[in-house]
Amino acid sequence: MASNPPVAVYDACVLYPFHLRNVLIQCAFDGLVEARWTDDIHGEWMRNLAANTPALPIERLIATRDRMKAVLPEADVTNYRSLITDLKLPDPDDRHVLAAAIAAKASIIVTWNLKDFPASDLRPYGVTSQSPDDFLTDLHAAFPDALISSVKRARLNLRKTTPSVDAFVDALQQGGLKTFSEVLRRHLAGLK
Repeated sequence: MASNPPVAVYDACVLYPFHLRNVLIQCAFDGLVEARWTDDIHGEWMRNLAANTPALPIERLIATRDRMKAVLPEADVTNYRSLITDLKLPDPDDRHVLAAAIAAKASIIVTWNLKDFPASDLRPYGVTSQSPDDFLTDLHAAFPDALISSVKRARLNLRKTTPSVDAFVDALQQGGLKTFSEVLRRHLAGLK
């Protein structure tokens, strides 16, 4: 467990990709970050994944969400809805994410959609947005050994089809984690 871990809201777009979700959840489970989310955020990633992967049963996504909530019960933010109407963002449909960050006293929204969370709109609430690539790279800079151990556990969590270290890092890179995958390649021995 890290001392002074950041409090971060995980946007739906970072919970959608399997390997990224796995790494982000493991980092939170290991205490490197205090993850936060809402049922609205879960609903969004689950709806999109179900729509884009028709062969994937919704029951499996519900089970995944329920496991996430079970291992990180403190991550659920519930007292945010009343804040939504007063918030301004380029896409009004993203206001619930900022509302969750404010209610949770989070300092970061982890999202691929940085343009939807401009610094000028977040600054009054003490919140910033970061891509998952920058977020994980920064976590590594703050907690290098702990983060490598956490990523190793994330890979080993995949018991049915545990990928090789190289395949796992390749999957993260293909998922957009360009800088972070380069960090991981410098620590391949620690991921085995």
